Amino acid sequence: MSAEAAEQGGAARDPVVRRMVPRSRGEAHRTATSLELFFDLCFVVAVAQGGRQLATALGEGHLRVALLGYLLVFFAVWWAWMNFTWFASAYDCDDVPYRLTTLLQITGALILAAGIPRMFLNRDFTLGVLGYLVMRLALVTQWLRASRGESGAARSMTRRYAAGIALVQAGWVVVLFLPSPVIPWVLPLGVIAELSVPAFAERQVQSAWHPHHIAERYGLFTLIVLGETVSAATVAVQSAVDEHEALGKLIPIAIGGILICFAAWWIYFAAPIHEHLRSNRQAFLWGYGHYLIFGSAAAIGAGLEVAVEYAVGKAHISAVAATAAVTVPAALYLATVWALHSRHSKTGAAQWVLPVAALAVLACTAAGEWGVLAAGLVAAAAIAVGVWLHSRPAVG
Repeated sequence: MSAEAAEQGGAARDPVVRRMVPRSRGEAHRTATSLELFFDLCFVVAVAQGGRQLATALGEGHLRVALLGYLLVFFAVWWAWMNFTWFASAYDCDDVPYRLTTLLQITGALILAAGIPRMFLNRDFTLGVLGYLVMRLALVTQWLRASRGESGAARSMTRRYAAGIALVQAGWVVVLFLPSPVIPWVLPLGVIAELSVPAFAERQVQSAWHPHHIAERYGLFTLIVLGETVSAATVAVQSAVDEHEALGKLIPIAIGGILICFAAWWIYFAAPIHEHLRSNRQAFLWGYGHYLIFGSAAAIGAGLEVAVEYAVGKAHISAVAATAAVTVPAALYLATVWALHSRHSKTGAAQWVLPVAALAVLACTAAGEWGVLAAGLVAAAAIAVGVWLHSRPAVG
């Protein structure tokens, strides 16, 4: 690592303009910065908007609109967050231009958040694409700036990132001018193109992302999304209690929701994962898989809102459908965390605790009004069994 790179990899300094050079993968004590945490907090506004629209659509029985809208909106939020996170891990220089460009990306996220209701209700993508345009073009300037501090294959990599992002973003702008019936067929192509940019850009050389830093960043965003889930559920229960005398129905939902959220935190942070992120292939699969982790974690909060709405007679769906709004994302969360995290650190019977728990949570859907509480108890039991198996002395 050059002396200049070592200097930039140190603690925060006066935010002057400096050359952007790659950070070292072996940098000691690399942690998330306050700007990154602020970035996450602002992005969760868009996550909350998506969850709110999901809850509204599910409560009205519009399943297709709810799922398609949520999957698309959450992809836009998650992908913009992920692109910033991996770039920052490799090139964060913490000077004035870097900070201003990051704040511009945050502004784009807020514009996207403001456009989410229009995307859900009217299929109006104008504001959403505008916000995405702001975020992505800001990132393009970052990659072009990084290319000036690189040479050889690494410089080509940064330029491929800039070109790929700009090209795909141009495609999203074109979507705005397509006939409405054509748009649903084009959107998956745009998603595939977005996901292909990193593989295209890093086919010869990897960017200098930091495994421990990346693991910490993903863990922090998981915490924030889970916090938003708890907040959404709390507000829903509080509103229901203020307007109705339905404590007998609301208390089981509240207890079940709390247990699910506690279990969600426990299983994600049960074991460190950064040592597993040794190559781009492992890191990309792990990073892409978090679309399901983040999306399902946020959807649990939306599902709890739906369950509360049903309990007080406001949701126009069945008891089974209201419960499924919680149990399906909870089961998906358990299964995905197992696939990406737990299976790498578990052996023997402990290896199968989370897959079995995911199936059992899904089966709780059939319990109707008591399904959320049952799912919470299953999740808590899974944690207890996992701890017990882990604490047993090794045989032989």
